Amino acid sequence: MQSNKKISFFSLLSASFQRFKSVGNVRNLSYLPRWVILAIDMSVVVLAAFLTVEMLNGMGLHYVNHQFLHIVAPTYLFLHLFFFWLFRTYSGIIRHSGYIDAVKIFIALFFSLLILVIINLSCYFLNGQKLLMNTGLFINFVLSFSGLFIYRIIVKQTFETYFSESKRGDLMRALIYGSDANAISVANALKSEKPTRFKIVGFVDKQNQNTSKRILDLPILNLRKRIPVIMRSVEAEALIIADKSLTKDEKLVIVDECLEFNYKVYTVPLISDWEDRNEISKKVKNFQIQDLLERKPIVLDNKLISGQLYNKTVLITGAAGSIGSEIARQVIGFNPKKVIMLDQAETPLHHLSLEMGKLLQNKVKIKTVISDIRNRDAVEEVFKKFRPEVVFHAAAYKHVPLMEENPSQAIFVNVMGTKNVADLSCKYNVDSFVMVSTDKAVNPSNVMGASKRIAEKYVQSIHYKLNREQQKCKTKFITTRFGNVLGSNGSVVPLFTEQIANGGPVTITHPEIIRYFMTIPEACQLVLEAGAMGNGGEIYIFDMGKPVKIIDLATKMIRLAGFTPEKEIKIKIVGLRPGEKLYEELLNDSSKTLPTHHEKIMIAQEEYNNFDELFDTVDDLINISNTYSNTQIVAKMKLIVPEFISMNSDFVTLDK
Repeated sequence: MQSNKKISFFSLLSASFQRFKSVGNVRNLSYLPRWVILAIDMSVVVLAAFLTVEMLNGMGLHYVNHQFLHIVAPTYLFLHLFFFWLFRTYSGIIRHSGYIDAVKIFIALFFSLLILVIINLSCYFLNGQKLLMNTGLFINFVLSFSGLFIYRIIVKQTFETYFSESKRGDLMRALIYGSDANAISVANALKSEKPTRFKIVGFVDKQNQNTSKRILDLPILNLRKRIPVIMRSVEAEALIIADKSLTKDEKLVIVDECLEFNYKVYTVPLISDWEDRNEISKKVKNFQIQDLLERKPIVLDNKLISGQLYNKTVLITGAAGSIGSEIARQVIGFNPKKVIMLDQAETPLHHLSLEMGKLLQNKVKIKTVISDIRNRDAVEEVFKKFRPEVVFHAAAYKHVPLMEENPSQAIFVNVMGTKNVADLSCKYNVDSFVMVSTDKAVNPSNVMGASKRIAEKYVQSIHYKLNREQQKCKTKFITTRFGNVLGSNGSVVPLFTEQIANGGPVTITHPEIIRYFMTIPEACQLVLEAGAMGNGGEIYIFDMGKPVKIIDLATKMIRLAGFTPEKEIKIKIVGLRPGEKLYEELLNDSSKTLPTHHEKIMIAQEEYNNFDELFDTVDDLINISNTYSNTQIVAKMKLIVPEFISMNSDFVTLDK
């Protein structure tokens, strides 16, 4: 038995030694065992008692009644040991001590004091003698708390000053733009994150009101000079934008100035809840190109949209695509009865269904259907089985160069597929049919754009034809038209991101090419709003903001990634692709717009053709597409869309 005790003692000693052995490498310095912390705490309490005795003796007073010392000493130690154990004051890691640790120590010492006072008064009333001086007990309480609190602060500050990762030379020196509660939350979170990425060196105050003060013992700098000059003065390498009062234009100026001098820029979302402080550091991310294109948040008429979608069966074609999947995510927020996600792409649709399962947890029924809108019989089975009440038609071929080489496929999907879904929507009395179109349908210069314009015309025509003939079709046919969406499959942003990650070059078709951009969620929000407000026959166009020059977009993305354009990452001009034009439009030359109640949505007033003739020519176009004769297909498209002027040398002679 004695041997086992020795082994146990030496094992414990060895384990403790292993903890302290890492002192040679301060980054790996471990924490002290709990029994060591408890022993130190008890030592502080004993020292406080000794100081109290000496202090009162110096004044000619007696803290302890010496005839009861054999009772007082063990009682004093036992009570402190018991309450330290009860409130687990020793369980925290000293170098990470905080407010809660101070509260635990105070409560433990207070209860020890309270019990000692009760014992002292009880003895006095029972035999007329006190064990201790009550004033001495209070002095002892103050000294004990001060000692325990101060030594924890010393340990904490020592680690932060000499041993913490924030003192490593490889940390990025960062300046925080902002000095409000949001900025302070970010700074606190970044100082405590593991592993540490940043060494915060100061704050920037836009109002220039607090420059004589300090936050977290860091200077507040004013904006009398440009941001790069301020960053150079404090040797900062990065700027973290935490001021949410900045306008988009102010943010653009700051980012451009930083990128010009190769400073990194980070952004962080608004921190509304201090309880989330530990999560803030995870959300500090590199400034993305999407952040530069932010517009005012879209205010939706939720009541109007809910009236269209609540407890309804909704069919989304092209649901696996970037637009279709986002429409699905937003639709479920309005509590439909059922959502049918239709696409021919198996794997992306499977991934979307898994995502929806996690989001919904059986709140809304989700059905995934593998089908092809080119197959009318297959799509009709979907309508028969599920009886959708609202249809969002997002399925389409959209890659311009591919459709230039395969015009027949553009007709089969974009025209015939739209015709199938629209006709079936009418046949099965769908409440509303919302088609997602593109700005490339305006004055089209390529097969893809022209095919979408034909689809637009067909959707409009079926509405007006049915209304004129007073047929029993209650479906409202609505078209939405917008430009490029950031991050969508095949858009320039993911392409540029991949090219930059691979070391370049970043390929641009023409130095003067410009495009309109919108984020995917923003575009889909407007699709839902337009679908809800439409009465049928409208083409809704969205406010896309200012057009963006693609070469400027590429340059900013390279700088945001931390590289220098034309030095570390080259920009290569490859020439316009077949069917591509320098700029896109949202309206035909002869079109006008009407405002709606939503500032970002307008109605395009397009010229309408003879409906009966259009239906016949669309059928002819589909029949010609079965011949796979590219020239015949494009020639027929030009008859349906006279403004279609091809930018493809293979088809340009057909314009003459």
